[in-house]
Amino acid sequence: MTKVLFVCLGNICRSPTADGIFNHIVVREKLDQKIIIDSAGTGDWHIGKAPDSRTVAAARTRGYDLSVLRARQVSARDFEEFDYVLAMDESNLSDLQRMKPTTYTGHLGLFLDFGSRGDYREVPDPYYGGHDGFELVLDLVEDAAQGLLNHIRNRAH
Repeated sequence: MTKVLFVCLGNICRSPTADGIFNHIVVREKLDQKIIIDSAGTGDWHIGKAPDSRTVAAARTRGYDLSVLRARQVSARDFEEFDYVLAMDESNLSDLQRMKPTTYTGHLGLFLDFGSRGDYREVPDPYYGGHDGFELVLDLVEDAAQGLLNHIRNRAH
């Protein structure tokens, strides 16, 4: 069993998008009994809330359902649970590195490191922007999600 946690700031835009897209791919590939997926935020502002309505709408146009997801805050316990803790940007990665126990043996890094696009290292936060920002997040996440799945498959062999 492989467990993956996606992390952004508030857990209402980027990390739920990654959660929903990666889950969609994992289910499509019939690996949902082998890969567990979750998302969280480093901040506590949106705990218990659904993803941003613009995020949900943009994802829906590509066939992803994020409506069941609810925001939560990352905790030290997540480092005991998850094999991969993947941050959407350097700021959240820095926060996670401060939280990480010295005993953590999983992978802590940037999600887009698994992507094939070299033009972005971080998933930009679309919260204060327009529709194009949400579309860009979807493009980046779809690419990196496939790369992550390929990486997990290769490690299993």
